[in-house]
Amino acid sequence: MMHYIITFTAIILGFLIALFLKPQKKRNIKLLLAFSGAFLLSLTVLHLLPELFEESHHVHEGEQVNSSIPVGVFIMIGILFQIILEFFSKGAEHGHVHVHTDENNELHHIPWLLFISLCIHALLEGFPIHENTNLAYGIAVHHFPIAIILTLFFVNAKMNKFMVFVFMFSFALMTPLGTLLAEQLHFAQHYSKEISAIVVGILFHISSTIIFESNEGHKFNLAKVTMIALGFLLAYVMEMGHSH
Repeated sequence: MMHYIITFTAIILGFLIALFLKPQKKRNIKLLLAFSGAFLLSLTVLHLLPELFEESHHVHEGEQVNSSIPVGVFIMIGILFQIILEFFSKGAEHGHVHVHTDENNELHHIPWLLFISLCIHALLEGFPIHENTNLAYGIAVHHFPIAIILTLFFVNAKMNKFMVFVFMFSFALMTPLGTLLAEQLHFAQHYSKEISAIVVGILFHISSTIIFESNEGHKFNLAKVTMIALGFLLAYVMEMGHSH
């Protein structure tokens, strides 16, 4: 139950902070993004990836192998799928919002392509969580700054507050819904390894892009390097605690 609450609350909290506190310092949000990218990448590499390859080599007696396709192929499919999704979301998953506004820089309707692609992305991220509770924290930390950035953009573009709430509330529901589907659907359980591998590919692409983009102009930035190192360290400590 806790993993449902964590992933849902992160987006709602980001939405409320952006709405009422209106943080204007882009530097702080970028530092938070760098931390979230490092944290998510570390959880993927330290936990999800070894688990996937362990599963692919481990076949129980009398159990049929669901797929003869190597797990790496599904990871590559996940990376490719995320690249295609970003044509529609314009990179909102890693902190960019490129939505067409009118001549007054205002937005009067929900950007449906952004909405649908973000929801698909968040839904898929929920699938491996029911087997990896630590990943819920990674997804939550990843979604929190995204929720702040999206809400700030919509509010500054004079989008109707209720529409902003509907957008963010729906976005917040998607990851818990993905986790629920993974627990309830026979199809999702039968192909859990393949689905998890696709999600690993998605997370790989997003987290590495966040880290690379946080390094503007390839200049050394101590604050960002520190945040990235902290993200790696926290994920490592959590993973060690989880494995003991």
